[in-house]
Amino acid sequence: MQQFSSTHWIHRHAAKLAIVSLALVLMAPLAACGGSSSSGTSSGRVNLTFWSWVTGIDKSVADFNSSHPNIHVTVANVGGGTTEYDKLYTAIKANNEPDLGQVEFQLLPTFETTGSLVDMSQYGANSLKDQFVPWTWNQVSIGNAVYAIPQDSGPMALYYREDIFKKYNLPVPTTWAQYADDAAKLHAANPNEYITDFPPKSGGWFTGLVWQAGGQLFGINGQSWK
Repeated sequence: MQQFSSTHWIHRHAAKLAIVSLALVLMAPLAACGGSSSSGTSSGRVNLTFWSWVTGIDKSVADFNSSHPNIHVTVANVGGGTTEYDKLYTAIKANNEPDLGQVEFQLLPTFETTGSLVDMSQYGANSLKDQFVPWTWNQVSIGNAVYAIPQDSGPMALYYREDIFKKYNLPVPTTWAQYADDAAKLHAANPNEYITDFPPKSGGWFTGLVWQAGGQLFGINGQSWK
């Protein structure tokens, strides 16, 4: 019983793309795109800001800076998860957003639907597709449009109480159908027992498991959501 979650680098302006997918020669003209915190120097070096809460990401960025002398990325930790997202929404509204941002997979559509992201396919981002397993790429793309580059992906797992499963003679589920069957049997045997819970502040966990099981939280009916 496992699923994968991931966070992604989101890109607000065309200038960011060269960091992850394009040749550095494209950076100087692309950096001229206004509205973000990116800037250039008289020597042609591009300065970019990256918001991220990931521990140790500064070391990866330092390696990048060392190997790309014409680009300098500055990491800023403005808080993790919701704290960053609140500040990111505010910064975008004020047209003062960072050049790069880290966003969990379940929040990516929210930023895309507000028009806050640039479709990077026009800059060749689809050439990176084969470097990722299909499920990670599907989370950052819609059709041929690419709105983020997968980064920091990892597995999710469900633990179970062996004593409770033995008490109610339940087999360890290996499929979602078995999981649902165990859940029904457990609750029928003891109405005070539930197979799991989903804390309201852990939406990413719940969403990831729903998607892994083949479910969708929303659908489209013509021009409307359902």
